[in-house]
Amino acid sequence: MAFDKSKLPSRYVSVGPESAPHRSYYYAMGMTEEEINQPFVGVATCWNEAAPCNISLSRQAQAVKLGVKAKQGTPREFTTITVTDGIAMGHAGMKSSLVSRDLIADSVELTMRGHCYDAMVTLAGCDKSLPGMMMVMVRLNVPSIFMYGGSILPGRFKGRDVTVQDVFEAVGAHSAGNMSDEDLHLMECVACPSAGSCGGQFTANTMACVSEAIGLAVPGSAGAPAPYESRDAYAEASGQMVMDLLEKNIRPRDIVTKDALINAARIIACSGGSTNGGLHLPAIANEAGIDFDLFDVVDIFKDTPYIADLKPGGKYVAKDMYEIGGVPVLMRALLDGGYLNGDCLTVTGKTIGENLDGVKVPGDQDIIYSTAKPITPTGGVVGLKGNLAPDGAIVKVAGMDTLKFSGPARVFDCEEDAFACVEERSYKEGEVFVIRYEGPKGGPGMREMLSTTAALYGQGMGDKVALITDGRFSGATRGFCIGHVGPEAAVGGPIGLLKDGDVITIDAVDGALDVDLSDEELAERRKDWKPREHDYQSGALWRYAQTVGDARGGAITHPGAKAEKHVYADI
Repeated sequence: MAFDKSKLPSRYVSVGPESAPHRSYYYAMGMTEEEINQPFVGVATCWNEAAPCNISLSRQAQAVKLGVKAKQGTPREFTTITVTDGIAMGHAGMKSSLVSRDLIADSVELTMRGHCYDAMVTLAGCDKSLPGMMMVMVRLNVPSIFMYGGSILPGRFKGRDVTVQDVFEAVGAHSAGNMSDEDLHLMECVACPSAGSCGGQFTANTMACVSEAIGLAVPGSAGAPAPYESRDAYAEASGQMVMDLLEKNIRPRDIVTKDALINAARIIACSGGSTNGGLHLPAIANEAGIDFDLFDVVDIFKDTPYIADLKPGGKYVAKDMYEIGGVPVLMRALLDGGYLNGDCLTVTGKTIGENLDGVKVPGDQDIIYSTAKPITPTGGVVGLKGNLAPDGAIVKVAGMDTLKFSGPARVFDCEEDAFACVEERSYKEGEVFVIRYEGPKGGPGMREMLSTTAALYGQGMGDKVALITDGRFSGATRGFCIGHVGPEAAVGGPIGLLKDGDVITIDAVDGALDVDLSDEELAERRKDWKPREHDYQSGALWRYAQTVGDARGGAITHPGAKAEKHVYADI
């Protein structure tokens, strides 16, 4: 295929006499004149040695580059950061996690702008890197394809499959005297046996499912575990396909429409996916200038049956779903039930419906159910609202039996204090833990609370207490754990006005989160409330706190497409 570079961004660095200095740099890297005359395709990965989630991305990027070259493109590989939640969890490092999502998007944007690349393939593994990459694809709006690095293989401990979630819960069991030092050590040694992202339907696999359902990834590419060589074939196909998109001028904003975002919310709900999806979909929508906040997301969750029996609420891991056909099978089940819009465009140049033609849901399995006979009739993730959360909150109910809880508040102003209380077992059955000043601004960074919730489960108390926070929960969290409570405490939200003993009622059936206080009492307490200064008064976390918005809107850090004066792809 032949490309007219006079209309592509790379003309600024490769065409005409004025580009001679730029071309000299390309010759310095061994590029030929033919390669310089071809479109430049950024191949952006989050490869690093921080965690197994990212360690195989470099290998897969080489396969992407082969695909780009096969279709007369010139790939230019570059990397960006990740903050790995499994290692950042349970300490101050988790404040960096959500911040990294926006920094990933920003750093890829700057690399693409600075070097005038024409198209992009992005590869990601860890939780925040997936939405970060999808956000920047939509922001730049050059022809782009996303590819997930793949999930980790399950570990085996005493005859059963285990994931890192089991290790976090084992810490609680150990502190309660229910697990020996030897067994804890054995579990930590076997739980994560390969490269790849967490194997349950935690945030990484949730957003990987989103990448296919929203239309930004090659069908089937989200499923194969990271160590499988078959991932390289999907990577090469992604490289070839992005060149087809460039030829046809199909761009991310042609794909990421309101209907596509609804499809994405459906796949989260039906799979019992991570509550973080309620944060990331509005952020992706912002890049396209589409109004789609937490309340829009949870309305779709409420209207979608829960049909995939995946951890942490269910029995199976990503590898199990892959072995029966992967994400396309789950999408087929939704389409057959009338819950998926099959007319949405995808990176194949075809619609969702056309991509799923010929895909069937196998009958001899109990991983994916039909929408006619779901695990539960409403989604595995539920939105809440009430006088304690006027701007909403979110909870994962997949696998839970009790959907209502009422009890006295036990208030903590940071996660460390709550975790210490759990470790010391100085709490009572029936209490509602309140962890506040952990929101996007107040943390800053909106930490996840997996260490605390997993320790409660490990102590056998996961269904005997509840927990609410203006921070977040890991996709691996289970139990009555409500996150994203808004407005957050740092801006004077009702969660910042609570005192020990206030009676809090959570109703995940009717979607309510209330405290037994009158409007007058809340108003009286607000008179005494004073803003708190967090400990990060310089550096990246300070800068994030200055710009970040509320959880309801996706904790976004810039105005999005609605305010832009130009689109990068058209420079």
